[in-house]
Amino acid sequence: MSEALRDLIASHDRILVFTGAGISVDSGIPDFRSPGGVWTRIDPLTLSADRIHGDRRDRAAFWRALLEVADAVGAPAPNAAHHAVTALQRRGKVRAIVTQNVDGLHQAAGSPAGSVIELHGNLEATKCLGCGSRAPLVEVLEQVRGGDALPSCEHCGGFLRPDLVVFGDPLPRGELAKAHAAARDCDLCLVLGSSLTVYPAADIPADAHRAGATLGIVTLSPTVLDAQADFRLRAPLGEAFVEAVEALG
Repeated sequence: MSEALRDLIASHDRILVFTGAGISVDSGIPDFRSPGGVWTRIDPLTLSADRIHGDRRDRAAFWRALLEVADAVGAPAPNAAHHAVTALQRRGKVRAIVTQNVDGLHQAAGSPAGSVIELHGNLEATKCLGCGSRAPLVEVLEQVRGGDALPSCEHCGGFLRPDLVVFGDPLPRGELAKAHAAARDCDLCLVLGSSLTVYPAADIPADAHRAGATLGIVTLSPTVLDAQADFRLRAPLGEAFVEAVEALG
């Protein structure tokens, strides 16, 4: 257990937790960028906004790729690291959670939905580009699995898209603004399991540091902010972070 990480958390009371794919690995969700990950099997650009608005072949390829992503994610349960974040929230230490993940595991661990800022959306629903109606994504993907290559809106027949950020989409302005506001209000930005390679999401911790917050990074991979970090630990979250939170008592 890292006593330094425990002391870092203990000495701050307005913490912004910023999470990436690494926090969900212990839930069985693979890192898509690692060897053998999803992005080694399919071209990530297949899941692009252009494909959603493309011809029949492009849209069919999009839905096949999204089905493969959803199958890789599966139906995971939150792990000890998610629960540790929630525990810090209940102690009044964590003000907000900003996540790049689309798995909804922070909410499943008990973090109030209003406190979780999902920069890339989630895998819960689709929305119709025609009438705006929503449908559970799992139901739409079952249609694709059953042979419906081009699922459409049951109300108006319009094109569907997942309610998440795909390649070529801008980040939702409202969520991005909330994330930057949280960054400027925290006294510690604690990065958990993110390599900080995806922008503009990865600019949130840098914004917090510019505003005077302490920057702590706990992740196995190097990041572009390592040299600026006040605290840096390369260790599995299920060990270092969880044990540090438990040691707070």
